[in-house]
Amino acid sequence: MQRYGRISLALPTVILLILAAIHGSLLRAQDAPQGPLVPPPEHHVTRIGNVSEPEAPPSLPEAEIVKRFSVKEDEYILARTHYTYRKTIRIQEFGTDGQPSGEFVLVTQPGRDVDGKVFEKVVERPRSTLQHLFLRSEDLEGIQRIPAFPLTSSQLAKYDLKYVGKEQVDEVDCYIFQAKPRGVERVKAYFDGIVWVDAKYLEVVKTYGRWVTDQGDVHAMANLPFSMFETYRENVEGKYWFPSYSRSDDTLNLNGEQIPARIVIKWTDFKLVPSAPQAPATPASSARP
Repeated sequence: MQRYGRISLALPTVILLILAAIHGSLLRAQDAPQGPLVPPPEHHVTRIGNVSEPEAPPSLPEAEIVKRFSVKEDEYILARTHYTYRKTIRIQEFGTDGQPSGEFVLVTQPGRDVDGKVFEKVVERPRSTLQHLFLRSEDLEGIQRIPAFPLTSSQLAKYDLKYVGKEQVDEVDCYIFQAKPRGVERVKAYFDGIVWVDAKYLEVVKTYGRWVTDQGDVHAMANLPFSMFETYRENVEGKYWFPSYSRSDDTLNLNGEQIPARIVIKWTDFKLVPSAPQAPATPASSARP
C-alpha cells in the first residue's frame, strides 16, 4: 500500500453527532452566519451517511491499537524537535457576501536561544487588512502552547478512548477513536475530541477537537473565539506524521455585530536540522620520561 504524504478533510456526519452530543455547544459556530465553509483547494471533503452503531471492531484489540499509536506519538514529538519548518498563521474576517473582507498573516519558524530553548522566530513582517480586529504577533503566542501530539503514552491514563468506527481518508484506511479526559484541572489542559489512526501502520493522521480545563474551553488567543480545531498531518521523510494543516471556524461578537472568522495554520518546508559537528578529540600528551 502506498503511503500518502497528506491526509485530506473527511469529517463524517457520525463524528459530528458524537461531538455535538459530548459538547452541546460544538455546532454553535455553524448555526451562526458563517463565511464560506468550502475547504481550501488542497483538501477534498466527503460526507457519509449516519451510522448508528460502530462498524465491526478492528482485528487487533482496541487497547493494543491505542498503545501502539501512543508509542508512535512519543517518537514523533521527539523527532520534530530535530526539524525546522515554516509556519504560516492566517486569520480571516468575512463580510456579508461570504467573501474574505480582511486578513492577518504571520510567518514564523522555530529558533533556539543561547540556552538552547526553542522559540518561534518571526521571519516575515506581519501584515494585516483586518477591518474589525487589531492583532500583533505577540497576540498569537498562545498558539505555541497547544500540544501537537495530545495522546502520548505518558498521557493515556488520563483519557478514556473509545473505538467508534472505521473510515477511509484519501487512500488510507483509518480507525476512529473518541478521546475524552477522565478529569479536568485548573492549570493543565486536556484534549477532548476525535483521532483518526492509520489502520495499517497505527499512526495518528488526523485529529478534531478542543482543549479543556475545569474553566471550560481553552482558546488559542484570549480575544478570539477559536477553540475547535481540525488538524491534518503530513508524512515527513516516510517516517513521521507531523501536523501540517489546522483550521477553526467561529464567529466574532463585536459590539453586537456577528462577524464570521477563520484561522488556518500551515506547517511547510520540513527540513532536518544538521547535527552540530563535534570537536575532534584532543590526543593525550605523551608523558615525559
